[in-house]
Amino acid sequence: MNLILIGGALILILLIVGVVVTIVSERSLVDERLGQFEKDEEAREAQQAAVRSIVTDWLNRRVASSSMGDRIARELARADLKLKVAEYYALIVISTVGVGLVALLLQPNIWYISFAIGAVIGFFLPRFYVRQQQVARIRKFDDQLGDMLNLMVNGLRAGYSTMQAMEAVSRELPSPISDEFRRVVQEMQIGIPMEKALDNLLRRIPSDDLDFVVTAINVQREVGGNLSEILDTISFTIRERVRIKGEIRVMTANVRASGGILSMIPIGLALALWFISPEYIGQFFAENGIVPQPACGIIAISVIVGLIVSGYFVMQKIADIEV
Repeated sequence: MNLILIGGALILILLIVGVVVTIVSERSLVDERLGQFEKDEEAREAQQAAVRSIVTDWLNRRVASSSMGDRIARELARADLKLKVAEYYALIVISTVGVGLVALLLQPNIWYISFAIGAVIGFFLPRFYVRQQQVARIRKFDDQLGDMLNLMVNGLRAGYSTMQAMEAVSRELPSPISDEFRRVVQEMQIGIPMEKALDNLLRRIPSDDLDFVVTAINVQREVGGNLSEILDTISFTIRERVRIKGEIRVMTANVRASGGILSMIPIGLALALWFISPEYIGQFFAENGIVPQPACGIIAISVIVGLIVSGYFVMQKIADIEV
């Protein structure tokens, strides 16, 4: 009886061990196959990414080599957007088609007009965003220019060279001025002359105050003189210019806001009426609502748009005071 119990226990133990070994071996086999599949998938994705990179680089070189591509690259650099020219064009296409489709969904009855309105808005959206980024970045750069000059003056008086003073600016001051001067220092470290590096800086940041500083540095390098005293005098002038510009911006904010709002109200109202009730807007192109007369409507719209645009630019010109 004891032998039977012992034998049964051994059989049960062997059975359990066999089941466990089988499960572990099957799991390891599955893991091995999954690992091989993942490796194949990673290799396939890496190959596809390499192909996409080659195609993207080729397309970007083709686009960037044109005059239009060079201008777009300069605009993206001024806005500090990490986009290639081909990627920016792709963004414009996606925005044009996407906003056009959204407008089509909002008003599918007269689909071609709705799509055209949305496509025009989507086409100008990336450009508007880039322009806003440029204005905000240049304004922030100008506000930091006085602190940059003070730091450079203190460094030059402490015995730093011009390059070391610029390197201190790239370390101590916040973005965007630190990023731009870090790039200037890096260009000089790889052998680009200081005059060319400063010209590249001015190309990325088209600021009148920065132009004043760059001109002073280039003149001092050619004819000599005490650069710290020159920059100290320029620092006072630029601080006063920034202060006066800020006061003017505050005093003319009402005019600039009024110009933008008054210009956008009729356009926004017309677009809203089109998507809500296109039949109401369609009466504008018909005589007595029966005989279509699109020419009169087109002429009237052209005159209205011309008056809105001219009024906007007149109000902006009034608020644009040179310092």
